[in-house]
Amino acid sequence: MERRLAAIVCADVAGYSRMMGSDEAGTHAAFKAHRSAIHPIVLNHGGRVVKNTGDGFLLEFPSIVGATEAAIAMQTLMAERNHHLPTDRAMQFRLGIHMGDVIADEDEVFGDDVNIAVRLEAVASPGGFAISAKAYREASKHLQVPLTDAGNHRFKNIKDAVGVFTWTPENAPALLPELREASVLSQQYRTAIVGVLPFANLSDAQDEYFSDGLTEDLIHALALQSFYRVLSRNSTFAFKGKNVSTRLIAREIDATYLIQGSVRRAGAKIRVTAELIAPETGEQLWTGRYDRDIGDLFAMQDEITTNLSAAIATEIVRAEASAPARPSTDVTAWDRFLKGLSHYYRQTKEDLATAVDLFREAIRLDPKLSIAHAYLATIQIQSIQFGWVKGTREMWAEAMNLAETSVRLDPRSSFAFSILSWAHAMEGHYEAAMDAAKRAVALNPYDMGARGVLGICHFVIGEHREAIELFSMAAQRDNSDPRYQWAALNAFSHYLLRQYDATLSWAREQLYINPNHMQALAIRAAALAQLRRDDEAAEATVVLMTNYPTLNVDRHLRNFHWKRPEDLAHYREGLLNAGVPLGKLTLVQSDVKRAAES
Repeated sequence: MERRLAAIVCADVAGYSRMMGSDEAGTHAAFKAHRSAIHPIVLNHGGRVVKNTGDGFLLEFPSIVGATEAAIAMQTLMAERNHHLPTDRAMQFRLGIHMGDVIADEDEVFGDDVNIAVRLEAVASPGGFAISAKAYREASKHLQVPLTDAGNHRFKNIKDAVGVFTWTPENAPALLPELREASVLSQQYRTAIVGVLPFANLSDAQDEYFSDGLTEDLIHALALQSFYRVLSRNSTFAFKGKNVSTRLIAREIDATYLIQGSVRRAGAKIRVTAELIAPETGEQLWTGRYDRDIGDLFAMQDEITTNLSAAIATEIVRAEASAPARPSTDVTAWDRFLKGLSHYYRQTKEDLATAVDLFREAIRLDPKLSIAHAYLATIQIQSIQFGWVKGTREMWAEAMNLAETSVRLDPRSSFAFSILSWAHAMEGHYEAAMDAAKRAVALNPYDMGARGVLGICHFVIGEHREAIELFSMAAQRDNSDPRYQWAALNAFSHYLLRQYDATLSWAREQLYINPNHMQALAIRAAALAQLRRDDEAAEATVVLMTNYPTLNVDRHLRNFHWKRPEDLAHYREGLLNAGVPLGKLTLVQSDVKRAAES
């Protein structure tokens, strides 16, 4: 062993786990290619690779100036390599730089100064680096780029606070250390912190791997959401097997919500139970149970993970929307957004109008709040489909602009891409809709909303069997999310396949949730007319026209941009046969009014 003064650079890839989850082979190949491209830079500055890790590497340089210049050159090259790539394929390194006395042993280096470099890497912005104040003082007079003073930071297992300076290409603002890579939604807007406790194994010890694996998969799936923060495995597995109350655990790890569950195996069957709780009050917000045949173990584990994450993610958003407002004299964009969300979940015309005002206020307070743009676009589209507002060119253009802005502000949000896809589909932009939907699914394979929106893309181009499969999957796993109307969509797909009884069943389901849903009322009337149940069709039309007295077929169909003319013709035929007015004919409307009064 020897001691020597050295400059250490620690690197990792931002969002590596997410990228591996989407494309394991492609991500690994891209990482190796990028690593090979920057290797000459390391050598040109006198450095060497100490070791490669799964998603990064550790470098040693004899000079802090050489280390810092190499870091700038590496990140500049990476920016060029990422420039023409889609957002979901861009790979960004984060670098931590420090200098000090290290212990060298068999080509590896150890010591506190190595650990500080590792900690600094977590502070760096994707595409940039963080350097200790000590190292910066030594290198600053030789650097040609300005750095930002990020203040003092305390790191785990490091005794003294460390001064930090940061840099990103074009001097972009550096991220604070507590920000996560999962989303660009900032820390102040992700108030909920979710902890997934290790699922209890109620079977033989040999089945422990399954309960642990299920817990880890669920942590990964929930972390792909951008609305809240999910604690790492290390934070929650520390409590495995310990008899500690959930309230104490929550206080120890600062969790707003805890998820706990159990796994029991009997022969070829597995039962998984789970619950979402608010630990401070002990309130059980959601509970679920899944009984499955083991079969293909990994496929079954993935199915349970998908079901759990879809249900839990929706319930966390709902719980946050209904939580009491935080006592504060300052009105923030997030406060306005959450208040708007609470009204949105009530799903009445008046509440949606209130939600629109609150979302607009949130955007005015913070124009970069992506999720507010996405929800406002959602309300614009739904209000037209519900028949609560007239679908003007201006409204559709605003909805599209809001969806595009949401994606631009948070290109890692599957929800943002889902809403953009939905807007394109409603406007008849079939290829753009399909592309955005596939991006949403790739960003979060566990997001049932994204899969359902992919179904909308199949629906508008006339692939109704594919659409039904995706709508049904979404309805089975995530039927309580008001952002999506799976029952109404299923009703339309079955109608266009001439499966009218199924249409009526799905329309009934949608009307149970929302009795005034215009499209569900309309498709019910059309299906009854196609079944030649003329009296029932007439009654359904009376209900439709009573709720929406200005509705007529021509006006209604202006909001439908289906690719197949025969689909539009078939729907038009059903509405006319049910007695829905073709246009603004006072005589027909009077006949309907008389029928309603008789």
